[in-house]
Amino acid sequence: MRLGPRDATRPFASLSAENLSTENLSTENLSRKKEVSHGGNPGRPRSSRGVAAGTLSAMDLASIAALHPRYEDDHGLLILELDHGKANEMGSEQLSAFDALCELLEREPAISCLCTTSRRVSRRGTPIFIAGANVTERVGWDDGRVKSHVIRQRELMRRLRHLPIFTTVLSHGVTLGWGAEFVLTADYALATPAASFALPETGLGILPGARGTAELAQALGVAQALRLGCTGEPVGGAEAARIGLVQELVDDVEAGLTRVRALAKLLRRRSPTAVAAFKRALLNTQGNPEEQRLELERAAYERCVDSGEAAIGRENFSAIRAGEVPPWGPRVLK
Repeated sequence: MRLGPRDATRPFASLSAENLSTENLSTENLSRKKEVSHGGNPGRPRSSRGVAAGTLSAMDLASIAALHPRYEDDHGLLILELDHGKANEMGSEQLSAFDALCELLEREPAISCLCTTSRRVSRRGTPIFIAGANVTERVGWDDGRVKSHVIRQRELMRRLRHLPIFTTVLSHGVTLGWGAEFVLTADYALATPAASFALPETGLGILPGARGTAELAQALGVAQALRLGCTGEPVGGAEAARIGLVQELVDDVEAGLTRVRALAKLLRRRSPTAVAAFKRALLNTQGNPEEQRLELERAAYERCVDSGEAAIGRENFSAIRAGEVPPWGPRVLK
């Protein structure tokens, strides 16, 4: 069965943090951005890929405005272009925004890819991605509050790592502490030659406590993890790629976003249920014995069958080979 051309409506291709001011969130403006329903059921909005979707509105992005979001509907790509504080440091406000981001991505089928980046530059002209946690907000905190705050960060990082979509990070500048740990939550990390990475925590009487100690060796191997964590030695983008902290080196932010858009375009053509099931199974197999890995694979495969996605793929096999996008169903996680 050959599919017809996609009848795509893209009302949110230009949604960004710039139009999330109070005046732009008026009822009048929101009504102009309302998604048009597809098909014969006017009460059931659908995305441009044929997947049943909720309406991605300015209000959805308003909940994560502190992260400076921009949604590109053509690619199903949500871009976060960080630009806050003195050096994109991560404090309580940003953690709350990331909590809201997780809630959005866990429920919103229109988004198939996430990219977090920044074009921030210091007064001295140094590019910055994330210059660590906001330690100044902790002045006056007792030990119990500090511990609770770091537990919150650790739980957030784990949630980010297990989001049911493909996530990317594009570092173009200083990436310290929390920033380097955040890179570990991405499915695929890119860096420019201007990027630099370091874990300064042991020089501050602590250690990387928001995923770095637990996961760094899994990504880099024990020797490289000890090198970074014990000495705090900074590494550039090329060295980060060599040791596996990032997976690809790109010339600049624009080249990186072009690369991410190419990946997002590929994701847009695939079953959101199959992508989510593959990612969950792959992450959960890590460190487990073979028998358990195979059981996780079995369960994930059967989820694709039981959700009906496998049947859709079979029925549309010729169309898929011809480059068409089949009418995948909404993402099913259980």
